[in-house]
Amino acid sequence: MLSLVAAISGIYDVALGVIMLAGRDTLARLVGTPLPAPAIHADLNGLFLIAVGVGYVLPWRDPQKYRGYLWVMGPFLKGAGAAAFVLDVALRHSPASFLAFAASDGTLALVTLAALLAARPPRAPAGAWRGRSGSPRA
Repeated sequence: MLSLVAAISGIYDVALGVIMLAGRDTLARLVGTPLPAPAIHADLNGLFLIAVGVGYVLPWRDPQKYRGYLWVMGPFLKGAGAAAFVLDVALRHSPASFLAFAASDGTLALVTLAALLAARPPRAPAGAWRGRSGSPRA
């Protein structure tokens, strides 16, 4: 399940990043906002999204090893992003279309959280100490 969540999240982020870089005019028209000025802000956001999306290759290939990436980019980043969109609409009167991003980011944050909690790694026996390699020491 974690690999599937990583794949979906990665595709989502890369797609949004490409749209921000290559389809900015269409995206601005769809969400009802003017084009960003200077354009470098949208360029950097697009590059950030692509980098985050490409980073999901690691947990897609080895979800247990890269659980930390899933925690940071899923529940934390996507959850905070969803909250930021809702607050922006409520407090700054941004277009209601921003709530679509809140819904998609929030859904991915919750799905990632559920998958992480469902796929908890096995616990070490009580009193066992794990060194850097992850194996118990005698």
